[in-house]
Amino acid sequence: MPSPPLYHGAGGDQVRAPPCRESREFLGPWGGRQTAGRRGAGCALVPLSSRPPPPPPALERGCLQQPLDCDDIYAQGYQVDGVYLIYPSGPSVPVPVFCDMTTEGGKWTVFQKRFNGSVSFFRGWNDYKLGFGRADGEYWLGLQNLHLLTLKQKYELRVDLEDFENNTAAAKYAEFSISPNAVSAEEDGYTLYVAGFEDGGAGDSLSYHSGQKFSTFDRDQDLFVQNCAALSSGAFWFRSCHFANLNGFYLGGSHLSYANGINWAQWKGFYYSLKRTEMKIRRA
Repeated sequence: MPSPPLYHGAGGDQVRAPPCRESREFLGPWGGRQTAGRRGAGCALVPLSSRPPPPPPALERGCLQQPLDCDDIYAQGYQVDGVYLIYPSGPSVPVPVFCDMTTEGGKWTVFQKRFNGSVSFFRGWNDYKLGFGRADGEYWLGLQNLHLLTLKQKYELRVDLEDFENNTAAAKYAEFSISPNAVSAEEDGYTLYVAGFEDGGAGDSLSYHSGQKFSTFDRDQDLFVQNCAALSSGAFWFRSCHFANLNGFYLGGSHLSYANGINWAQWKGFYYSLKRTEMKIRRA
């Protein structure tokens, strides 16, 4: 099956957008002349310069609806790893996201990805709330987007890890949500809930954090007397402080400093910073 065309999304991301059958020209949300079919029906955007490939048979009857997540994109017939647009907050706000369509049957919406240290993850509250980085590189999808996704669907979580010796491990959780019952998710601290651990060689470093609010260096919501985000050089659902610090400094393997790298304690301890991490969700 052909891949959908690429165009530049927010932040310069190359975004795979499923084309529409009927199209007309208008200005896209990031400027430039683009096309869409039946715009009011919620079609994805494609560049005028691209000739869209024939849609898969399942899509022949009309225009695609705007996808909530990578599950929707997969169901629409696009099953190639890459950056796509999703709409967790509604039709007016497209969000670039990396979809893992390969691992364990695919359909994974990746919300955290690190692999080379090119993006600083030692950031404040607003960045973690709204998201940062590029979906075709290192990035964080945003706590508000995560909350909106888990408010609308039930999800499982997968955490994929790799060290600098090219060893890999994973951890899965059958249930994952962010402040599901809160009137205001931000006032609730974007509280993490995970359950149903399944070991893929990494051990369970995340259940310790379940029930905790998210903390950054400028918004301390952990249970420790000091600021765990500042101590750990990152941001996470810290308790007092962590067994997982996947947003810590990119320290390139073994390090002398305590617990401030990209740590997953049950696999590599507090003195080893991982090479690659991905946190991703799929409908349960």
